Amino acid sequence: MIALPIVGVSAADLTLRSAELSPDQAVSRVVGASDARVSTSHAGKPVYQVPDGSIYVPVGGHDSPDVPSQPREETPEQVAAALPPGIRLLKDSAGYGKVRTKHGLLECDLREIDLHDPLAKGLFTLDRGRLPERAGEVVATNAFLKNSGLFVGSRVTPRGAASAYKIVGAYELPNDLQRDQITAPPGSLIAPLDKALKASGGTGVHPDDSYLVKVGGDGFTWNMVQAANAKSLVVVSRAVANHPPADADVPLYRQEPKEQFQRSAGSATEMAILATIVGLAMLEICLLAGPAFAVGARRSRRQLGLVGANGGDRRHIRSIVLSGGLVIGAAAAVSGTAIGITLTIALQPVLEEQLGNRFGGLDFRPLELAGIAVLAVVTGLLSAIVPAVTASRQTVLASLTGRRGVRRSNRVLPVIGLVAVAGGAGIALYGSASDMGSTVVAGGSALAELGVVALTPVLVGLFGRLGRWLPLSPRLALRDAVRNRGRTAPAVAAVLAAVAGTVAVATYQHSSDIQSRHEYVADLPHGTGLLLTSENGAYKEVPALRESLTKQLPVVQRADVDRLVVGMPGCETYSRDPACGRAEIITPKDQRCPLYETHEGSDAFSDAEARRLRQDWRCKDLMRGTPYATVVADEKLLSVLAVTDPGSVSALKQGRAVAFDKRQVKDGKLTLRIISGPDGDDTFAGPATEPVGVDKTIPVHLAPEGTEAWGLELILPPEAVQAAGLTTAPIGSYFALDGTASSEQRQRVAGDIDRMGVEASLRIEAGYQGDDSLVLLALTVFAGLVTIGAAGIATGLSQADAEADLKTLAAVGAPPRVRRTLSGFQCGVVALMGVVLGSAAGILPAVGLRLTQRRELEALAQRAVDEGYSLAGESVPFVPIAVPWETLAQLLVAVPLGAALLAALVTRSSGALARRAAG
Repeated sequence: MIALPIVGVSAADLTLRSAELSPDQAVSRVVGASDARVSTSHAGKPVYQVPDGSIYVPVGGHDSPDVPSQPREETPEQVAAALPPGIRLLKDSAGYGKVRTKHGLLECDLREIDLHDPLAKGLFTLDRGRLPERAGEVVATNAFLKNSGLFVGSRVTPRGAASAYKIVGAYELPNDLQRDQITAPPGSLIAPLDKALKASGGTGVHPDDSYLVKVGGDGFTWNMVQAANAKSLVVVSRAVANHPPADADVPLYRQEPKEQFQRSAGSATEMAILATIVGLAMLEICLLAGPAFAVGARRSRRQLGLVGANGGDRRHIRSIVLSGGLVIGAAAAVSGTAIGITLTIALQPVLEEQLGNRFGGLDFRPLELAGIAVLAVVTGLLSAIVPAVTASRQTVLASLTGRRGVRRSNRVLPVIGLVAVAGGAGIALYGSASDMGSTVVAGGSALAELGVVALTPVLVGLFGRLGRWLPLSPRLALRDAVRNRGRTAPAVAAVLAAVAGTVAVATYQHSSDIQSRHEYVADLPHGTGLLLTSENGAYKEVPALRESLTKQLPVVQRADVDRLVVGMPGCETYSRDPACGRAEIITPKDQRCPLYETHEGSDAFSDAEARRLRQDWRCKDLMRGTPYATVVADEKLLSVLAVTDPGSVSALKQGRAVAFDKRQVKDGKLTLRIISGPDGDDTFAGPATEPVGVDKTIPVHLAPEGTEAWGLELILPPEAVQAAGLTTAPIGSYFALDGTASSEQRQRVAGDIDRMGVEASLRIEAGYQGDDSLVLLALTVFAGLVTIGAAGIATGLSQADAEADLKTLAAVGAPPRVRRTLSGFQCGVVALMGVVLGSAAGILPAVGLRLTQRRELEALAQRAVDEGYSLAGESVPFVPIAVPWETLAQLLVAVPLGAALLAALVTRSSGALARRAAG
């Protein structure tokens, strides 16, 4: 019991320390065998960077007026000219794309670099095969081969590429074992793919270039880094990583505070939570191990009595028992630490795969491992304290004769327990009603739980009063548990602690699930679905997707939707490609929300004016959103979306557009701006959110206010699109089902999508789908295992301790099954008492946390009312407190019953008949 957590803690310590790389190891995985990696900042002006190059900021900050709105590209020649003379560069190009695999399409990194160059050493580890030597050959990461179903020797084709590539080798990235990536020689993958994609009307590949730099001498020093920053370059330098500059020598820290660039090392709250978890874990171990020491001391009572008879006093008795705990703790420390280290070494490849990077080497920290070992020794010593004190209080006569005598219950411990329960409950409730938050609630709940643990002996005694109404075996089991509270109470307390945590989390999770169900907002009418491509470049496959939808699902009505196209049909909506563009609805200036029309936003108005404007109809946001708010469709779409307005249906039939947002419509017309190419660098016609383009005025029918459009803003019939001189491309379909779609039908559609190699999503509105059942089941299983384990330990100890009683039962003619049933009831009694007490104790923290959440949401709601975002009473938070009765029933019935049956099954029906010792 003591060694098991030491195994886990020591293994975790060695694993985490080994995963921490030294500065040189970490930078080598970025720069390889070179001195630095240099990349362009795209800021178009000098930058400041942190020493490790992970963050950079333009000189003057991101809000500086001379920062261009578009990134600027630098050629290799320009980069080389910005660096000291005599250096050597190795270009490393990285892009992103989708490749066709055995299963369909896989998103992965596309990379070009000369892997034969010595500067690339350390960036990768070749696992099998060979490196690519010519165009048409690639190497792939092990993760890519695993996820794609391909292997070395297979041929892989990026989507849109004119030819396939042969995989000639497999490698891994030591710093990212899970990355899907293929690498080709320079100029053989990204550029040909970019050309092919653009030729087919799609969006090309935009590589991100960086350069490995070999300087020689002292390497790429901090002064050289600052010189490169002045030319808008960002540098990751080996020399700087190994010898970082002082904070005073970092210009970025003079421009902006260093703290905002530092990763959080763990707050005081997190450390307090960690300390609490460690403390509760030690308490759990002590509660389980304490009875074992007690029974051991009782079995040695004759030897302890002889010590007393030969002049030993209570100090000697306590020392003997405590020494046993010390020895067991030391043995657990040595064995647990050794096993943990051995397991870490044996499972190193598995651990590295789970963490996603290779260890730099096994990093043993003797002081930390020694501290973990000391924790085991202290735990063993603490577990033996109560048995040592109990053994020292026995008289020499009682120890030598084996009589237990009459022992008085401790009257101080229950008082302490009552005070802790009352104080903990008060602290938890105060925390839920004050601004001190969940930390105080958790602390108060932990204190109250410790109080219940202290009250356990008294509560066990109260359970004993039920014995008069029970049959023989359960009465004997309950009597034995009550008479031997020193053995029963710790086991019951251990079960109590595990069950209390489970009930607290289960109650909180169940209450949160009910709240989420209440707050759920549907995306579509119930029983309605949407099949939508996730990429504009897949427009050619949409007709096949629609046919698959109709074939595989019970579709009663389907409404096909298209999107407006500006430029090439395969362009993404906000692509920066000059051959791409988009169509955007322009709201009339007098119908725009004044709060968002200036760069200062709401700060340009007084609090009263801002509060009044937030209730203005022009400033009310839509409740729902959709990837395509403007679609091209006919009147079938209104039928599928359950829009029954006759005027809207009639308008679409007559070839007139339908709008749902009255802010966008003025005098029965709507302005659609056609934006060709990306937004201009710094040229705007009005506010920064209004791009330059050609306006088209479209007559529209405005749907009645309150009409639910499910995120749509504008439906254009094909006739209106033709009249405006616009083009379209298909994107998917809305559909209504006859009943529901089964899991098999959904899987068949997903299979068709996969075979087509298209990224598409299928969404069917089925209402709120709770996801707490699996969590509750896992918590119940965990609590059941702990309960059965603790009750089983107590049962085994009680059998060993009560062997004389079992012999007496056999001697007076008790049936053999009594031994088995007694064992089962002993285990069941301990489990039942622990589960009942734990269930009651676990409610408090859940209630406290939910009350804290309710107070916080009420404060947010009141703030929204004060600032004008909502009206009083309009958004009252719903924070229920609901008990998961099904989970409690499983804990209260199934777990004790299972523990009793398991104990009965593993107990022998009869034991060896022997003479009972006197007393």
